[in-house]
Amino acid sequence: MYYSSGNYEAFARPAKPEGIEDKSAYIVGTGLAGLSAACYLIRDAQMDGSRVHLFERDAEPGGACDGWEYPQLGFTMRGGREMDNHFEVMWDLFRSIPSIEDENMSILDYYYQLNKRDPNYSLCRATVNRGEDAGLDNTFNLSDKACMEIMNLFFTPEEQLDDKPITDYFSDDVLDSNFWLYWRTMFAFESWHSALEMLPDFSALRFTRYNQFESLILPMVNYLKGQGVQIHLNTEVVDITFSSTPERKVATEVQTICEGADKTFHLTDDDLLFITNGSCVANSSFGSQDEPAQFNAVLEKGTGFDLWRRIARQDSAFGNPEKFIGDPEKSNWMSATVTTLDEKIVPYIESICRRDPFSGGVVTGGIVTVKDSNWLLSWTFNRQPQFRAQPGDQLCGWIYGLFTDVPGNYVKKTLRECTGKEICMEWLYHLGVPESQIEELAENSANTVPCMMPYITAFFMPRAAGDRPDVVPEGAVNFAFIGQFAETPRDTIFPTEYSMRTGMEAVYTLCNVDRGVPEVWGSAFDIRDLLNATTLIRDGKPITDMEMNPLEKLALHEGIEKIKGTDLYGLLVEFGVIPPDRGDAPAPATGAVYPGMH
Repeated sequence: MYYSSGNYEAFARPAKPEGIEDKSAYIVGTGLAGLSAACYLIRDAQMDGSRVHLFERDAEPGGACDGWEYPQLGFTMRGGREMDNHFEVMWDLFRSIPSIEDENMSILDYYYQLNKRDPNYSLCRATVNRGEDAGLDNTFNLSDKACMEIMNLFFTPEEQLDDKPITDYFSDDVLDSNFWLYWRTMFAFESWHSALEMLPDFSALRFTRYNQFESLILPMVNYLKGQGVQIHLNTEVVDITFSSTPERKVATEVQTICEGADKTFHLTDDDLLFITNGSCVANSSFGSQDEPAQFNAVLEKGTGFDLWRRIARQDSAFGNPEKFIGDPEKSNWMSATVTTLDEKIVPYIESICRRDPFSGGVVTGGIVTVKDSNWLLSWTFNRQPQFRAQPGDQLCGWIYGLFTDVPGNYVKKTLRECTGKEICMEWLYHLGVPESQIEELAENSANTVPCMMPYITAFFMPRAAGDRPDVVPEGAVNFAFIGQFAETPRDTIFPTEYSMRTGMEAVYTLCNVDRGVPEVWGSAFDIRDLLNATTLIRDGKPITDMEMNPLEKLALHEGIEKIKGTDLYGLLVEFGVIPPDRGDAPAPATGAVYPGMH
């Protein structure tokens, strides 16, 4: 496997790998990583679909990318996905998968046109005082000291960040800023999470038309089934046996329980195995309108993390799962799906998002964070309807709280103790609904389904090199690890792109596909991106506005004078790092000259 950039290989069809007719594939998990691996096996490795098997513990495929309607429960979605222009692997694959929203288009075609005609951005990123705009003005509000702390983290080599939490690098100057509020609520990031994983109005993000299951997962499943791929639902993979030496590692046996019956698959060198070693939605549980979701952190046999534990005992190259699952009190948060049942709550939503929620277009444009919420509550309504089966007079939105163990502002219970109705009451309180109406609206004008996820941010826990296994460990003959808990260079965990990239790299490596994997977008190595970021984190203020003593100011002025007339000087002016002299051409608005950046 190798990486490529540019479009020379981007649209090329690779030659059929030698010996692919003799190979079969077994894939553990049907999240984005597993489904992507299956699609790449079909499209690029050109494996016969009937030789591809996917094992899924649940009754539906999709992993964390869910979006279902349960009888007697209602519409549910444990989370949501946002994408951007530089998800290189995702767009590489989705240009080949037909959309179910328009059979004449690929997923990429439909998604591209949708977000062109209905671009995403938020009009209110945060509220305070029960529904008032928090007045953040799309600023990061970072002090000079905070900016230097962020820059210091950026320039710290990755190997020096092993096992380091964010608080080792960020002081209260960062942690009390708008920047940290944006960051932590968008990515569900806590101050104790890993420093290795380190936008005000969400204009850089793109969203699907419907929920993530119907817009992303279902088209992939339909494509695979059309190719004869076998998806084994209600099938637990309980153990995998390896023959392992430092030089040669071979997966020899997969033990499963399918529909209650034990079944073992014996593997040869030509039987390829792709292992999703852990899931952020492991042990998640739903409550209901009248019942709280249960906090269950005990990893039972047949769950992804339990499987990883069993695998890791066989070889140190298979990672260290305890780093990620050892403290569920630090990796949990809760979400809730709220469905409005009449028009009574709608005006409060519309007042904050400043858009008609029934327009079919962008509504909140991303999450709205309640800045003064004890739970650090955030909520969002994406394009409606969110489900194809959703009645046209209902809205379906998503709420989540980052602090599940503290009492709410209105409902004096911890988030994890609350029923769906009580979570809705807390949300309505922060929307500004009169207190005399809150309980009646939560009871009769909405249906709210809570979900507890003990390991939802497990991938953010502090870690070191080797704690996640390589996608294809050294010496591996017929197996690979895929998903958020596999290690691939340069990319950052959490986005959908990471999971899909591991699937592509695994297939290309094990099948020897002669086509480059798109390299990770090189923003960290592009001087334009770095200069733009330097200005953006300071809310557009040039470095000449920084607090400096007279000698520092003199040195900066002399340095600027020395580079006048050079391309570097032009770039610094262009991106607002320094102000132009009166004789210079006016500098454009930050970022306007380079629309690919965000």
